[in-house]
Amino acid sequence: MIKSLSFSRVVRVGIFVIVFILIGAPEILWAQKAIKISIATGGTGGVWYPYGGGMANIISKYLPDVEATAEVTAASVDNAFLLGKGKVDLAFMFGDVGYEAYMGIGRFKEKIPMRCLASLYPSITHIVCLEGKGINSVKDLKGKRISTGAPGSATEVVACRILEAYGIDPEKDVKRDRLSASESAGALKDRKIDAYFWTGGIPTSSVVDLAATPGIKIKLLDHGEVIDKMIAKYGPIYYKNICPAKTYPYVDYDVTTVTAGNFLTCLEKTDERLAYSIIKVLFDHKKELETSHKVAQQLTLESAVLGSPYPFHPGAIKFYKEKGIKVPF
Repeated sequence: MIKSLSFSRVVRVGIFVIVFILIGAPEILWAQKAIKISIATGGTGGVWYPYGGGMANIISKYLPDVEATAEVTAASVDNAFLLGKGKVDLAFMFGDVGYEAYMGIGRFKEKIPMRCLASLYPSITHIVCLEGKGINSVKDLKGKRISTGAPGSATEVVACRILEAYGIDPEKDVKRDRLSASESAGALKDRKIDAYFWTGGIPTSSVVDLAATPGIKIKLLDHGEVIDKMIAKYGPIYYKNICPAKTYPYVDYDVTTVTAGNFLTCLEKTDERLAYSIIKVLFDHKKELETSHKVAQQLTLESAVLGSPYPFHPGAIKFYKEKGIKVPF
């Protein structure tokens, strides 16, 4: 009788615990079923990694069922391949690379079914050199040692295209290193290279740090004049923009640049509710997102739907429609 009673109590306690979990503490179940997502960003010296880290923190903090992490990558080209292979869930993507990946052209042999979640900000191409070294235009880079960006990055793609537009063969007419933003800045500081390309938001921390280094005076080369050639060859992916004076220490003049958009990208098969929740939480906590990088201030509901070279995800479309924003396609 005593044993039977003990067993009965155990059963009742067990039922109580199960009911408590199901009704009183659903967060325990969520914790056990957490969705883990990774965000492919870029190098540590650029904009994408801190921006993506800020996104990951907000997603993890405010979506109880999702744990997000930001991954260091070589940027756009690698991000597209990683996304296509299902090794990451979200990716920062530069417009020209994203277009090629979506269309299955250029270095992409197969189409990657990408979808846009948001247009984040315009990405400005920097061509950085030092004052007093006889480099006054892009044409002066011929025969010089330069960095065209990390292998597999959007910087490398646009750098080679700009050089070609000036009649410079990036394989034959320059001594080419392929360094990340921070590595390029360090190499220029140490006089190991004569100039480097970097494409990203402004201001970029590694360029700011270089420009603020005692004994260093950087110069940014104007190159917006080749925009028509690039549009004619590659389509309306690029546009002319200005890096305003005083963006970087001691650079007190405007610089015309080749510019393209930056997009937060997922795959077509991404769950609609997840895509909707991610965009919603980023906009709901945008002020907090802005603390990750100043460029996040440029994200607005109106600008988020502009310029994507591939369709928007249905989850993102649902969110923007709720906000009264028309999505182009």
